[in-house]
Amino acid sequence: MALVEIILEYVGLALLCLGAIASLIGAIGMHRLRNFYLRLHAATVITIWGGVYPIVGASILAIVMPELGVYRWFMAGAGFVTAFTILILAPAGSHALARAVHRSRTALVEPCIYDAIDSGMCVKKEVSTQ
Repeated sequence: MALVEIILEYVGLALLCLGAIASLIGAIGMHRLRNFYLRLHAATVITIWGGVYPIVGASILAIVMPELGVYRWFMAGAGFVTAFTILILAPAGSHALARAVHRSRTALVEPCIYDAIDSGMCVKKEVSTQ
């Protein structure tokens, strides 16, 4: 096995592990964060870090696996296209979901400093003087 293949194999494995760790962090965020918008951020972290990185890692691993034959290039290409598609569409989907919830006034923005779209949705936290 050439040195480049060994390096690519370790990079692919590192991306798989990074995706698993990001998914775990995002899952903890989904559990711990307290309102819709913050949980939506955690869900986006899971989608981007926990979805794209493992797909790219698996694609890189497919390149260095000679057991797959000529299909390794097909698998790697399909993985890269899938990762790129998720990378482009996931933030747009999250933004659209957040915008729809804000427009429907379903979830208040909390904590909030300033809401330029609808100041009635902004819940400012009171500072205690004690």
